[in-house]
Amino acid sequence: MQGRHLPTILCRAPMARVLAACLLLCCEIPQAGAAGLMQFYGMALERDPTFAAAGKERDAGLEERAKGRAGLLPNVTFQYRNGRNRSEVTQPTFFGDQTTDRSYRSNSSSLNLQQPIFDYEAISSYYYGVAQASYADERYRSRSHELAVRVAQAYMDALYAMDQIDLVSAQKRAYQAQRAQNERWLAAGEGNRTDVLETQARYDLALAQEIEAQDNLDAALNTLGSMVGEPVQATDLDALGARFPVQRLDPSGFEHWRGLALAHNPELAALRYSLDAADHTVGKARAGHLPKVSAYASAGRDKSSSESTYGQKYVTNSVGLQVSIPIFAGGGVSATVRQAVDNKERLRYESDAKTREILNELRKQFNLYNSSVAKLNAYQLAVDSARALTVAVRKSVAGGERVNADILDAEQRYFDALKDLAQARYAYLMAWLKVKHLTGTLSGEDIQKVGDYFVHFAP
Repeated sequence: MQGRHLPTILCRAPMARVLAACLLLCCEIPQAGAAGLMQFYGMALERDPTFAAAGKERDAGLEERAKGRAGLLPNVTFQYRNGRNRSEVTQPTFFGDQTTDRSYRSNSSSLNLQQPIFDYEAISSYYYGVAQASYADERYRSRSHELAVRVAQAYMDALYAMDQIDLVSAQKRAYQAQRAQNERWLAAGEGNRTDVLETQARYDLALAQEIEAQDNLDAALNTLGSMVGEPVQATDLDALGARFPVQRLDPSGFEHWRGLALAHNPELAALRYSLDAADHTVGKARAGHLPKVSAYASAGRDKSSSESTYGQKYVTNSVGLQVSIPIFAGGGVSATVRQAVDNKERLRYESDAKTREILNELRKQFNLYNSSVAKLNAYQLAVDSARALTVAVRKSVAGGERVNADILDAEQRYFDALKDLAQARYAYLMAWLKVKHLTGTLSGEDIQKVGDYFVHFAP
């Protein structure tokens, strides 16, 4: 599948825009061939169940704002009652008690409107809803960033496992050729059995490493498939290109990225809104000690609504103020306030712990990024040196200066250097992506930059 660019997903883009970009991307993915990182991210945006659940969590959280606002708006109710009544009415008379049977219909209706004027609980509930809606929005933004990291991690884990399989296959071919050479030397009387057994042992070890790499590949493909909602094969992935430019973090100082994390990390932003919500929860609890004032208006119609109004009709319209003053509630309000304060302090401690955790992880990824940049150059030099050493050792063995074990060690160092170089490349890309994620600045353009490192190779 040929790679296409996903429209930029802004850090705070609403869900509709994100999903629209996702659907546009998914519609453009052909049914055969390899796909790049962006295509898999686009499919995961639409199909990953964890992210879908986060979307519903966000939608539910946004309703908290409407719920809070409802407490400040007028409340209108209409009641209507119509019934058939049968009663016995006994009245004293000059000749004694007289009983009368009555069978009649009664009906009543009323329209009531109530508008809060001062209700601290309703005011606190409104601001609580605003904070909860913002909390849900930031949590959703965090989940979208985490999805990009999860997709990239599974994608690169699969590619690294494929690289290991390719390297092990090359090792096996090298060991097979070396074993054949050992057997020819043994048959000619110039070698020994130990060399053949030693080469065979290295070949058997390569077989075990191949099985382990295949297991890792299956696990990574299954993880990626669970996010995109369909099975993924190794041939579905674009491979890491030969061109690997290194992009420096700008600026290079850690304090700049630390400041970005404190200001823009969505998890930390969500915790700040959670603390705001906790403050308003305390306000809601304290409102139990405060009076409530509201205006009301009502219009009522009654006909024979009771025995005392039998056969009578009433039309009653009223308007006025209603004041409710709490006096004593058995200590429940004070207990609720103390509980809300304790929960707020708990959230504050949790927020501090989460802040330290994120900053520690940012420092770890920042250092990993910088070390990966240095490792890339070092491992590339190691690959070149190991390749040259392998050629030199083979020539020395042919001249009788080295033995079979020297060839095997040189080959092993060469393939280890290739594996370390591949691992350093993936570690560099993931560290760069995670720094962006932890600072809350990850965007569609950043994901595209990582995706550009992978290219489709036609079979």
